[in-house]
Amino acid sequence: VAARGCGGVWRRARQRGAGQPGPGPSPFPRGQRAVACNAKGGAVPAGKSGLAPWVPVVGLEIHAQISSNSKLFSGSQVQFAAPPNSLVSFFDASLPGTLPVLNRRCVEAAVMTGLALNCSINKKSLFDRKHYFYADLPAGYQITQQRVPIAVNGSLSYSLCIDNKMSQMVTKTVRIKQIQLEQDSGKSLHDDTRSQTLVDLNRAGVGLMEVVMEPDMCCGEEAAAAVRELQLILQTLGSSQAVMAEGQLRVDANVSVHHPGEPYGVRTEVKNINSIRFLAKAIDYEIQRQIEELENGGTILNETRAFDSKLGCTVPMRDKEGKQDYRFMPEPNLPPLILYDAKSLPANMNHQQVINIDWIHERLPDLPSVKRKKLVEQYGILPEHSFTLLNEDGLAEFFESVVKETQMKPKKVIGWILKDLLSYLKQHSLTVKESPVSSFLLADLLNLLEKKEISSTAAKQVLAELWKGEVKTPLEIVKEQKLELLQDQKELEQICQAVIDGHENEVIMMVLG
Repeated sequence: VAARGCGGVWRRARQRGAGQPGPGPSPFPRGQRAVACNAKGGAVPAGKSGLAPWVPVVGLEIHAQISSNSKLFSGSQVQFAAPPNSLVSFFDASLPGTLPVLNRRCVEAAVMTGLALNCSINKKSLFDRKHYFYADLPAGYQITQQRVPIAVNGSLSYSLCIDNKMSQMVTKTVRIKQIQLEQDSGKSLHDDTRSQTLVDLNRAGVGLMEVVMEPDMCCGEEAAAAVRELQLILQTLGSSQAVMAEGQLRVDANVSVHHPGEPYGVRTEVKNINSIRFLAKAIDYEIQRQIEELENGGTILNETRAFDSKLGCTVPMRDKEGKQDYRFMPEPNLPPLILYDAKSLPANMNHQQVINIDWIHERLPDLPSVKRKKLVEQYGILPEHSFTLLNEDGLAEFFESVVKETQMKPKKVIGWILKDLLSYLKQHSLTVKESPVSSFLLADLLNLLEKKEISSTAAKQVLAELWKGEVKTPLEIVKEQKLELLQDQKELEQICQAVIDGHENEVIMMVLG
C-alpha cells in the first residue's frame, strides 16, 4: 500500500502489525537538512522522546566515465551530446560475430585511479558477464569485473567543516572496497506524450570505473565531501573529466539506520544522483524517512529509490526484496587481464605491449591533498583558503599566476581572489576560464595598489571597470578617471588652498563658530 505524505512524498505503509499507525508527515520542511554530522563522526538524528538514538550508515557506489577517445571494447568515438545513435559500432549494437577488444587507455586510467586511492592493483583480473534485460542493453548482459576486479582495498581521505565553519575542519577516511572496469549502457529516452521509449546507443560500451566505498559514512555532508574529493582526484589524474552535469560521474547511495549495538538495518539504494548538492540532500532525507518509518511502527523495504530534486525527497523505483539473479559467468571472449610491475616484467617483453604498474605510479601527479599542503607552505595562506582554491576549477592556477606577476604578498592577493574575483564569478555564473579579468590584468591592478599609486577604494572602482570586458589596462582606467593618489606635497597644498579660497563664507563661519 502506498500512502502520500507531506510534500508529495510517496511512502510505503507496510507495518509490523495490524492497527498500528502509519508514518505521519515529515517534521522537516522540504529542502531542509535532516541530519547533522559532528566532528566525531556520529550523526544522531532526533528521535521520539525516550527512544535510543539512531545510527545512520551510508555507503557509495560511484560510476566514473573514463576519459578516453574510444569506448572500452570498441573503436567507437566517445562524445557528449552527439546526434542519437551516431557513435555505435557493430559490437556496441551487439551484432552476431563481433568481439570485444580491450582499450589500453581505459586500463591505464583504472590503474592510475587505483594507485591514487591507495589500492592494491591485481596483476591478474577477470572479466564477467552480468545478465539483465533492458532496452538500452542490446547484448542482454554487461561486461564487468565481479570476481576479481582490477583494484581492491584502498582508502580516500576527505575533509569537511565543523558547523559550516571553514576555519574548523576535520579529516576523515572512507575505505575503498574495489575499483572495477565495466561497460556503460545506452540511454532510454521516455516520451510520455507519445507513450513511447526511444533508445540512444551512443553511450553503450563507454568505459566506466565503478568505485565501491565501504559503509563508513553517516550523513549526506560526509558523502558529499568524499565524492567531491574523489572528483578532484579524477580530474587531477585525467582519468575522468568527472563532469556530473554530463553524466560522467554518477552516484548510488546505500542508506540504512540502526540503534547502537544492533545489526545494520535494511538498506535502500538511491540511484543515479548526478549532483553533489543533491547527493547530500537525498541521503539526509532518506535517513530521516527511515527513522520516521521505523518509529511509526513500519518496516524498511529493500528497494531502489530515486531522488526528486524538485520535491526534495526520494521516491520508490523498484522493489529489491526478491534478489535478482544476474547469472554472472566468466566472459568467454576476453582472456584474464595481466599487469606487470618492475620485478615481474619479462626482460624480452615489448614495453609498448604491456602495462607497467610501477611506470604509472612514478608518473602520478600531485594529488589535491598534496597541492593544498604546498599552497599553504609556499604562500602562507590559511588551510581553508587552499580548499577553496582547489574546489574551483582553474582558481589555484589563476592565483599562482597573479602572485608571480605582482609585488603584493600572497596573503593579500588571496583576499582579492576570494572576496572580489570569486564572488563576481559566482554572481554571474561564470567559470574562472570565462572571467573577463585575466590574471595579468588583476596583477597589474594590484601592483598599482601595492606601489600606492591608487587607494584601495580606487582599485575596486578600476576592477569594476575591468569586469565590463573593455580593452583597457588598469593604468589607462586610472588615468581616464583621475584616480591616482597625489604624492606631490605642493600640489596637495595648492588643491587645499583652492578649496578654502572658493568657500570663504564657510571658512569664516567655522572660525567664528
